[in-house]
Amino acid sequence: MCRVSILNQILPKKTLQDRAFLLQKARDFFAARGIMEVDCCALASRAPIDVNIDVIEASVSSNSVGFLHTSPEYAMKQLLANGCGDIYYLGHVFRQGEIGPRHNPEFTMAEWYRIGMPFQGLIEETCEFLFLFLGKQPIRTLSYREAFSLYAGLDYSQATLPQLCQKIKMEGIELPSSSEDWTRDAYLHLLLSHIIEPRLGRKELTVLTDYPPTEAALARIVEKNGEQVAERFEIYSEGVELCNGYHEASDSNELRERFIQENAQRESKGKKTYLLDENFLSAMKHNFPDCCGVSVGFDRALMLRHQSHSLRDVLPFAWSYT
Repeated sequence: MCRVSILNQILPKKTLQDRAFLLQKARDFFAARGIMEVDCCALASRAPIDVNIDVIEASVSSNSVGFLHTSPEYAMKQLLANGCGDIYYLGHVFRQGEIGPRHNPEFTMAEWYRIGMPFQGLIEETCEFLFLFLGKQPIRTLSYREAFSLYAGLDYSQATLPQLCQKIKMEGIELPSSSEDWTRDAYLHLLLSHIIEPRLGRKELTVLTDYPPTEAALARIVEKNGEQVAERFEIYSEGVELCNGYHEASDSNELRERFIQENAQRESKGKKTYLLDENFLSAMKHNFPDCCGVSVGFDRALMLRHQSHSLRDVLPFAWSYT
């Protein structure tokens, strides 16, 4: 059994100064664009529902449990529905079990929403934000389909489960025993994380777009070139995922169905399920604007800026386990 503890790290003063410098540069970036900072509560009464993200619970009273937010997304969208305009959040978020060179259970996120901005416009703005950390670089855009064709030699929409398994075997990727119950999407995600992602963003920023509808999360699904795709993007540098952005889905009934499906998947994996956030769903019903949003891992971007392979090199307090 692993022992987990927090380390008070002795970082060089220049690293702490650079972290402070980038926090200020980030705020200057948003201020120059007229985007207002909002201070969302870290402790929520409802948990976000995502099969791949686990929440840290906190006892609020003898009969009440709260949840440390994994993202300010739900709160920010309620503010958007109330007419606040373009907003950003720069602060800490929390995720259970995320410990490793590129993960920490508490980390800094920059998340912002732009009303009426085209999807491509937000991609370009996010690249500009990342240039603060990494300097100006070439940008390459690949669709999910193109990435699978280029790096895995597969048409992801047509490949059968045996073909996916054969490709995994050829690449020498070891499957866990639990893979017997995996869905086709789980095999695709394994190929994405082990074969494709490590090759993205080499001496450039690589933008991955047009995800399959099953990977939409909270993004809108549209038809593009005769194919249903999610208007979602991620940006990579040196094989490291730095952000996740959407043209935000706004149909509360559709979102409710997605949350129900996510809960079902959590249950199938033996994970805890959660009550739906009715305040969030109610806000999405009334006056939620057409907008795009993105979240950026501040610490990961800073890690790459310092040419490091571990968040521990840029975090003054990081969790470790032995």
